[in-house]
Amino acid sequence: MPHTLSTHKRAKPGSRGGGRFFHIELRPSNQFVAFRVQDVGEPDGVERVAGLRASGSWDTVKWLVEKTHAHVEDGHLIADSAEARKLFKSLGSEPVLVDGDRFRAKPRRDIPESEKPTPAMRKAQAANIKKARAAVRKRRTAAP
Repeated sequence: MPHTLSTHKRAKPGSRGGGRFFHIELRPSNQFVAFRVQDVGEPDGVERVAGLRASGSWDTVKWLVEKTHAHVEDGHLIADSAEARKLFKSLGSEPVLVDGDRFRAKPRRDIPESEKPTPAMRKAQAANIKKARAAVRKRRTAAP
């Protein structure tokens, strides 16, 4: 029997609402040429879908939040775990229901180079320098 082409398009992930995750879309997937899923924090919880642009830079396409870490209430996504609460705070806007398990939010603000380093970046840099100096001191005392 010959194969006939179907006129139906493939359903977007999360559009029917039967999966394991809520999808929080940040950017349209047509801006990217390849994708990679990264587990963030604890295994099975919050996952990041990163996209590779044609220019070679990577950016977050969407977040996947396991249904055990959040729930829907009156069309709003409500966090049930600390990991999900942290993610929702970092988003540029509250996730808005599109359909099924799909939500849309704005990515967080892009910090211009003129405002860098931010206080958080300076704090992280100081902590890294402190750790590196402690490692050097430890090596010196351990060497015969």
